[in-house]
Amino acid sequence: MLRPATASWFELLTAREELGATLDCLAATGSVQLQSHSRSESKLALPDLRVTLAEFETLARRYGHYWPAAKLLPPDAERDLLEAPRTALDRVRGWTKEADPLIAELESLAQLHDDNELLAELQRQSESAMPRLDRVAAAGPMLAGRVYAVPDGGPPQSLPPSVLLQRVPRGNGEFLVAVGPQDEIVSMDQALAARKARVVTLPADLPEDPARVAGFLNARRESMAQREQSARASLDELGSRHRLPEALGELALAAWLVTHVPELPVTEHFAWVTGWSADADDRRLKAALDARGLHYLLRVTPAPPGSEPPSVLRNPAWARPFEVFAGLMGVPGTRDADPSVVVALLAPLMFGYMFGDVLQGLAVAVGGFVLRNRLPALRVLVPGGIVAIAFGFAFGSVLAREDLIPALWVRPLERPLLVLGTALAFGAVVLTIGQLLNALQYFWRGEFLRWLATEAGTLFAYLGLVGTAIDARALWGLPIGLAWAIAGPALVSKQDRFGAVGHAVGEVAERMLQLGVNTVSFVRVGAFALAHAGLCTAVVGMAEAAGPGYWPVLLLGNAAIVGLEGLVVSIQTTRLILFEFFIRFLTARGRAFEPLPSPVPPSRPISRSTP
Repeated sequence: MLRPATASWFELLTAREELGATLDCLAATGSVQLQSHSRSESKLALPDLRVTLAEFETLARRYGHYWPAAKLLPPDAERDLLEAPRTALDRVRGWTKEADPLIAELESLAQLHDDNELLAELQRQSESAMPRLDRVAAAGPMLAGRVYAVPDGGPPQSLPPSVLLQRVPRGNGEFLVAVGPQDEIVSMDQALAARKARVVTLPADLPEDPARVAGFLNARRESMAQREQSARASLDELGSRHRLPEALGELALAAWLVTHVPELPVTEHFAWVTGWSADADDRRLKAALDARGLHYLLRVTPAPPGSEPPSVLRNPAWARPFEVFAGLMGVPGTRDADPSVVVALLAPLMFGYMFGDVLQGLAVAVGGFVLRNRLPALRVLVPGGIVAIAFGFAFGSVLAREDLIPALWVRPLERPLLVLGTALAFGAVVLTIGQLLNALQYFWRGEFLRWLATEAGTLFAYLGLVGTAIDARALWGLPIGLAWAIAGPALVSKQDRFGAVGHAVGEVAERMLQLGVNTVSFVRVGAFALAHAGLCTAVVGMAEAAGPGYWPVLLLGNAAIVGLEGLVVSIQTTRLILFEFFIRFLTARGRAFEPLPSPVPPSRPISRSTP
């Protein structure tokens, strides 16, 4: 678990007709990363597909809101991966030519519907002061009439004095009914457009009686709904006739191919697929290909010279959420230690120690569990909250109160030095683990003797220094370790031993200073535990001072602690892991393993509004 696995190189020969089905099968395993290698044959013509997809994207920007959901058909030997997208694009082109009048009708109806609803709102807001909209619509030829829907902020302060205006307030602005000379109305159009006002189109057949306007608008609304329903039914029938869902699915598959599949070498009859497998052997790939009845030749071979294999992390399920910490620094190489399992133990301990409260920890754990699928990174809050519950019992804290249960260990504010000292000892353990992981990496690289000669002395000196807190005799380890760390490089150096000693003195001084500073940094774990206890005490004090409002204040105070201090404690835990622990060993020079994703068509239902 501590050492990332090296991905295995595989080579697969399949029939060209079955290439699509083979790629789909490999993606379904979730254990394959493709990488092109051979250059001896012609390449799959992906540039041609990119040209096809570029035209498709242009059509999608115009018509995508009116397309049905794509239907992805499983690849089979009857469909050519290059010719099928071109055929699908032809079907989309045919659909667009016949759909243009229907889409124009729907867009026009959407505009008319919006205007109709604005007029209905104007009629409701006007009540008895309803203007004669029929006369506004028929103004001319020297005059012009407008109805404006003006948002918050209102019209400009200066409007043409010769324009007759009627203002009708609305919830988020106002209506302006204007009649005046043609040129001045045109200037008003420009001025109000700058205020994002909308000109409401008036029907030419508005009734003369204002009392009949509401009925007229209702009838007009029903008529437009029938026309829209008819246009959409024709659009649906058109999509079925041109087999548009299947065409969109075919183009989605082509987009997946261009995005995730390298330019694979192919001949007239065969295709050569190469890449990396997360498995050490070929059993799972063969089982998947055999289950689909595909024809192939598969072998796992040494990787091509000069290629860099990806790192495959194989952590147990409970440690996988903590891979995010190493991911912030990069990817552990195949000769580096993957710290995820260690972090899965250390990070919750730090979080829980700084956030010890039974019910607050329960809230954090439940929040992490509820949001685990929406935000996978928050899964780390579940073990952190559980450990916070355990430290809540250790500190005797429930809902920020310390009078409900006895403390199984200590109350932080009563023994602050013990709380700080424990955090300091924990930091020494964490830094020691980091140096031991560094030794393990040297061993994997075949350089363990070099570690013994150059860095083991620093570890010995550090253990002697921190061990003094337990037994004063451990202090002898400090000079012995320093001498070891200085003499070791001189012994292994083949040239300029005196220069190696001088260099070692500088390095040892820097490392010991770093280790001292890093160790003291862990005092903040205890300091935040004390700060948490003090904040809880303050919340309880405010609740008691609130009298009848005790429980509301207590609950709101606890919610504030969970939200604010939970965030601060999470940041401090991340900081200590990244900048105090990881710098002892993690180089993160590996290459991430990126499995080939399965082709998933976009869900693009027909829009019920204009784009």
